[in-house]
Amino acid sequence: MLKNRLCSLPLAGLIALALAGCDGGGSHHESDPAPSPPQASNILFMIMDDVGIDQMAAFGYGGATPPKLPNIGAVANAGLRFHNTWSMPECSPGRASFFVGRYPFRTNIYQAIGPNDLANSQVSPYDVTVPKLLKRAGYENGMFGKFHLAGPENNEAENMTPRVLGWDYFYGWIGGLPGSIDTTAGGIAAESTYSCGFVPGKHAGGTDSGACYQADNSCREITRTALSQDAAGLQCLSSGGIFVPDETCGTPPSNLNFNRENGYYVSPLVIIDGDHLEQVPLSDPRSRQYRTTTEADAAIEWIKSRSGAKPWMATVSFSAAHTPWQQPPGSLVDGPEDFASDGWSCQATATGRQLQNQMTEAMDKEFGRILVETGLASRAPDGSLIYDPNASNTVIVIVGDNGTLGSAVKLPFVGSQAKGTAYQTGVWDPLIVAGPQVVQPGRQVDHMVNAVDLYQFFGEIAGLDVHKEVPRTVDSVALLPYLSNPEQSSLRNINFTMGGVNYQANGGRNAPCVINTTCTQIPTSKGVCEDNQGVYWGPGYTDASVIPNDGEGYKMCADVNRALYNAGRDMVDIMPETSIAVRNDQYKLVRNTTQNFDPTTQGRKTDVVDELYEINQAVPVPLLDTPDRNLLVNNPDANTLAIYDELRATMDRMLASEPACPGDGNRDGVVNAQDLENWRKIAQNWGLSSVYDFFVNGMLDGLTNHVDETIVQNNLNTTCPPSYGVY
Repeated sequence: MLKNRLCSLPLAGLIALALAGCDGGGSHHESDPAPSPPQASNILFMIMDDVGIDQMAAFGYGGATPPKLPNIGAVANAGLRFHNTWSMPECSPGRASFFVGRYPFRTNIYQAIGPNDLANSQVSPYDVTVPKLLKRAGYENGMFGKFHLAGPENNEAENMTPRVLGWDYFYGWIGGLPGSIDTTAGGIAAESTYSCGFVPGKHAGGTDSGACYQADNSCREITRTALSQDAAGLQCLSSGGIFVPDETCGTPPSNLNFNRENGYYVSPLVIIDGDHLEQVPLSDPRSRQYRTTTEADAAIEWIKSRSGAKPWMATVSFSAAHTPWQQPPGSLVDGPEDFASDGWSCQATATGRQLQNQMTEAMDKEFGRILVETGLASRAPDGSLIYDPNASNTVIVIVGDNGTLGSAVKLPFVGSQAKGTAYQTGVWDPLIVAGPQVVQPGRQVDHMVNAVDLYQFFGEIAGLDVHKEVPRTVDSVALLPYLSNPEQSSLRNINFTMGGVNYQANGGRNAPCVINTTCTQIPTSKGVCEDNQGVYWGPGYTDASVIPNDGEGYKMCADVNRALYNAGRDMVDIMPETSIAVRNDQYKLVRNTTQNFDPTTQGRKTDVVDELYEINQAVPVPLLDTPDRNLLVNNPDANTLAIYDELRATMDRMLASEPACPGDGNRDGVVNAQDLENWRKIAQNWGLSSVYDFFVNGMLDGLTNHVDETIVQNNLNTTCPPSYGVY
């Protein structure tokens, strides 16, 4: 393997790393990029959050009430629909797959990155990310919206992680997830008063008039005169204000709180332009707008400001339709609707499908606005999108990051096997590609594709061979041949997906969250648990249904079941701690590992279960991997067992394809003086979590110290066992 150039890693050094190309040992310097290929295409990359293929009428699904997505549909009709695409079960591993082209067992990003997850489970500053790769072909790179790849916690770069990972410009949210809904609506009421974060209309128990205050103490009075308008409280919230019901403008009340997040409407915005970082206060008007609109506005402004001298890649990483589900402004959907008028609640499971539909529809509308305002499309007299992929030199890529959240899944897909699992509903995602490279647009490609393949595709568009450019094992295979050749045969023999547990200090875990009758440790905090209609059982629990244990909380779902069992209550189902799947063209193997409670020993037990299914992509009712179709039950025949053995061997070979190499923090394939120098810089200037914090007795301590130096010294001049790809 090629060796990395020597780099230092305090914050200034981390930024220099992104600019100078200390990215894992590539042969090009970012400060001296290779010439752009002739007519290099721009790339508009749109990521949808928690929008699985089950939502998509463009792919033949969506159930009885699919979200209306005319703009995405227009692009799909003018491009290719990849109908057999897998991502990962959760957002951070799915997004890491897009941007580094490697599976979770290589990145150690197994689930959504939370505030307690160490740098070892974040994208490494040494990774050759897509923006670093494309700089070698002269590209400018901007990202807008949700980041969720690294930081800000447990990372030396903190809020500068997008810059360190190669983006020239970033406008959005580093941690990614929208904050919880502010049920006080800005401090005007007690907690839990307003489940949607705003005062509803009069017919729904609220009011139709009041004073709308802004953070600068300006005020305007709002009166709702027709049900076709948004509730006055929502009008005020959408403008960035706090609504005081049934009052006129005057002296602002003392209880107004402009420093609290409120779902999609008040968010901690971060702007990075080159080496300049701005953390925008929550009271700033830029932080007080519906997220989907903010994301679209920022992308439009950046794209329009490009000079045309260089190709660009704009990643519009929409937050929608991730929880907390919150009503979008009426201008972004078919018509305003006060959910509370029907007795709905933004925190009620029963409304998930309706709210997600409206949030997804709002995203589609803003996506269409991006296309029109940047000149990539226009509007017909009837308002429909006119998109000609040959009218610009821009490739458009649209993808979902993982499957849909269970309570919003559309039939015939299965809510209990959705996001967070390796079942089809959890990992089967829409992928649309359009642009001048597409021959015979409107086609559907049924061959297997993986999220990691987008990494290679972005390189292909830029004229780069990623397997030559990147000195690590890349799991991508080509996508470009499918665009140019309608008869292209499958380039993948297998597909793979994996979810699990991120690394936390001293073996820590996200606390248990019970949603309905299932316990999960996916939610990264109490707020995220409750945003997903769950009951939090961790430290600081407050729900009356939690069995008290002096406030200590419970570490594992198995411990929740122990408490329930000993209290004589029904135990809950437990979501697998690790969920892995591999498939060929016809069959799929799922392996679930669950930490459960054993009533006999009163301890924890580990259950590993393999399941085998025949699956397909039929429309409108595909063969899914539902429990009643497990081929390994009821005395499987010899042919079934042979299929199982083959897929099991493939899975085991893949999981073994990235051998450990203690001391090789930059993963350049050798432990050498460079690792010592990198360790020294981090230990002196940071000392906390980094990729130079190594395992001791099977755990990480979240520190970069002399214990880790000893590991480097003990392995000095070691050449790492080779890793390899399995396609």
